[in-house]
Amino acid sequence: MIDVLIVGNGAREHALAWKISQSTLLGKLYVAPGNAGTRDLATNISIEVEDIDKLLSFALENNIDFTIVGPEIPLSLGLVDSFQEAGLSVFGPNKIASQMESSKVFSKNLMQKYDIPTAKSMVFSEYNDAIKYLASSKFPIVIKASGLAAGKGVFIVNSFNDGEKILDQLLRKKELGDAGGEIVVEEYLIGQEISVFAFVNEKYISELVAACDYKKAYDGDLGPNTGGMGAYSPPKLEYWNDDIKSEVLSKVMLPVVDAMVSEKIRYTGILYAGLILTDNGPMVLEFNCRLGDPEAQVVLPRLNGDFLNILMEIVKNQGSQSSLSWLEEECVGVVLTSEGYPEKYSKGYPIRGLEQQNKDIMVFHAGTVWDQVSEAIVTDGGRVLTLVAKGKDRGLVRDQVYSYVDKITFEGSTYRTDIGV
Repeated sequence: MIDVLIVGNGAREHALAWKISQSTLLGKLYVAPGNAGTRDLATNISIEVEDIDKLLSFALENNIDFTIVGPEIPLSLGLVDSFQEAGLSVFGPNKIASQMESSKVFSKNLMQKYDIPTAKSMVFSEYNDAIKYLASSKFPIVIKASGLAAGKGVFIVNSFNDGEKILDQLLRKKELGDAGGEIVVEEYLIGQEISVFAFVNEKYISELVAACDYKKAYDGDLGPNTGGMGAYSPPKLEYWNDDIKSEVLSKVMLPVVDAMVSEKIRYTGILYAGLILTDNGPMVLEFNCRLGDPEAQVVLPRLNGDFLNILMEIVKNQGSQSSLSWLEEECVGVVLTSEGYPEKYSKGYPIRGLEQQNKDIMVFHAGTVWDQVSEAIVTDGGRVLTLVAKGKDRGLVRDQVYSYVDKITFEGSTYRTDIGV
């Protein structure tokens, strides 16, 4: 039996634990640090995702056979490198490879070098240089912090004055710290955004799977950007069909895998392309190195096969096209958030209604914790829960999810009402 450690504490990691727990190969399952949902499937371990040394010590002391890294931060800090150096098997790209997400400058340079379609852009680290470029730009334009900024590093700018404020915040006031010390200024592209995922290693790229997520806080794609308010998979047929899939594979995903080989960078893990479907074809907005959140919650229920076995085969360079496939079903996920998210919000509110089990609804926890004093699950983050349903018809699946949303309550609960429309 295989003892597994999952690193992370969001709804993505709960979804990973849920899928891994179905494996016939699984022995013990641990999640670090986990949340109130993962504690029903695994043993939560009080180690934060940034503490690579403690995570490594735990894995060695507990004879962990296989580790799965959920979020981007431990990848960027070199968790995979540390585990591999200690002789441990781990799923995720190493520190150099994970620059595809941790450095937008790195990924932009790679795309330009290997002719992978993306927006025209310029890189700046000095405020005065960036202001001069902004003054000659056409609006709207996009300003991106190069480093990891927890979904808060992308700004759509509609005027010079707005852009000047953003540049001041990033390059002078350092409001995003090192993440905004270097920026990318790029052209604004118009089209439908989709998220495309593949499991890859040096010898293998899986069948692609796609989802649409909703970044804006409010209905109608209004309000500030968030980490994601909901998602559905697969995208509508006009956004994801055999022709688009083939084009994305040939022009985006395979060229990235080949580029990594050419650059002598070993990439093993998830390759996530954030794309926009323009009149000139699919263009890359960004690359990530892990499953998205909330996309993971609507993609993993569609996965065929033993997930643990699939991941282990990929790490061993034994993946094959036949080992991974996706169900022809629709998934819709709605995120419940704390009032005020993504800005200031309060924690510690009891969550009611979780005991009303519904076999047709999957509830993935994110910002939750078990409060030992009240012996109840309480809120502990901005994004609190993702409610997911699966079926043959997206409209009916969507109705299922929303019929359940109001049965789970906590003070200040908010959500979008237009996910999957």
